[in-house]
Amino acid sequence: YPAVGTKTSLLSWNMLQINEIIMNRIDLLFEKKDNGILSIFMTAGYPNLDDTVSIIEALDEAGVDMIEIGIPFSDPIADGPVIQHSSMAALANGMSIDLLMDQLKEIRTKTTLPLILMGYINPVMQFGIEKFCRMAANVGIDGFIIPDLPLIVFEREWKPIIAKHGLHMIFLITPNTSPERIKAIDEASGGFIYMVTAPGTTGGGLKNDADQQQYFERVNSMNLQHPLIAGFGVKNKEDLEVLGHYTSGAIVGSHFVNALSQDGDLKNNVNKCISELRKG
Repeated sequence: YPAVGTKTSLLSWNMLQINEIIMNRIDLLFEKKDNGILSIFMTAGYPNLDDTVSIIEALDEAGVDMIEIGIPFSDPIADGPVIQHSSMAALANGMSIDLLMDQLKEIRTKTTLPLILMGYINPVMQFGIEKFCRMAANVGIDGFIIPDLPLIVFEREWKPIIAKHGLHMIFLITPNTSPERIKAIDEASGGFIYMVTAPGTTGGGLKNDADQQQYFERVNSMNLQHPLIAGFGVKNKEDLEVLGHYTSGAIVGSHFVNALSQDGDLKNNVNKCISELRKG
């Protein structure tokens, strides 16, 4: 605290606190850490309907940097078999956007990690864009990843709502994304750019071949304003080390979701998975 009676110091301290409050947690993360970021994808309501908050707490305790909470959907076009299965199981469990928001209503008393909702445009449109953004902001969500949201629709309809609620929309690029579109995505994105490692769906493997390395180097040479976080096919610490040469970090999805399905205590399964990823 500033010394009593020092008006300037008090004002400076207050402004610092206000900045911490209003600044998006994703931005705060990248201010504090510019490499080695580990982001984990989980499916809300999986393996069991009421596991969502427990998994978030366990991930926080295990030392991850950011969490991507998947909203289950019947047709997850960007996802492979593991996440597809988790989505169908979560829907069968009874998960919905309304229930997820209710589960997360006190999440900011349990974690300060950046939290991102990942979903698809169909259920969000049915739920209502304004309502979705308002409720997400109210529970402490920091941003969204919606792979099938067209950039032009975001600019026309979503952007002012997202900005009003202090949220970030994170867009994806792939090896097939043109330089012109990558630049447009860099302008539109908030927080970071999701760098898909290879064409296809989640759950494959990191090839680390000449074509993939060329893609990473090409994007790096563009000097984009937003940091890159890589995803799709990231399974182990060796993958994280490879991606660390080109990006600020990586997202582990299918590998983690698969770990949750194993026998044994849920928290122990979380700790084991993250510990193995963090080794070295």
